[in-house]
Amino acid sequence: MNEINASVPLRAKRGEEQAFIEIVEFYYPRCLRFARNMLSDDQDAEEAVQDAFVRVHDSFHRFREEARFDPWLFRILANRCRTLLSRNRRHRALIEYGEVPITAAAPEEEYGADWAEEVRVVLDSLPAEQREAFLLRHVEDLSYEDIAALTGVRLSALRMRVKRACDTLRARLTRVEQHDR
Repeated sequence: MNEINASVPLRAKRGEEQAFIEIVEFYYPRCLRFARNMLSDDQDAEEAVQDAFVRVHDSFHRFREEARFDPWLFRILANRCRTLLSRNRRHRALIEYGEVPITAAAPEEEYGADWAEEVRVVLDSLPAEQREAFLLRHVEDLSYEDIAALTGVRLSALRMRVKRACDTLRARLTRVEQHDR
């Protein structure tokens, strides 16, 4: 089941707290997975998800009853993730020593034996826009139309972002697999 019953967000919009609790319980795992993949940091991911749910609760009056809930929720969450990414970029820029930031490391040094970790490393190396589009499409299983609605990006650009992300993932993971043989 990818979506919650359409009546639940409407009940939450009318102020029914139990409906909002149902929303949080249903979407929290998906939202946390998306945020972890976007931010690569469990603490930041938790912060983004919690803040997103607070914003959803406070903004329900803006939710259009004829709209689908998933894209609206993920738009809010994606904006929170972008804000945290921006904040973290500014923070890293402040702690640079010379030309090399503290967090700089060769991707090869970060690969573990575990394939999931290798995928994470490659995902982390993608530009944020590609990573976001890829995760929304292939991990969260949102349609391109829903992704366009939540990001404001044209369908053709989204398809290109997802294609580039897939091409990069495929190429890098193929190299890792060949290296491990």
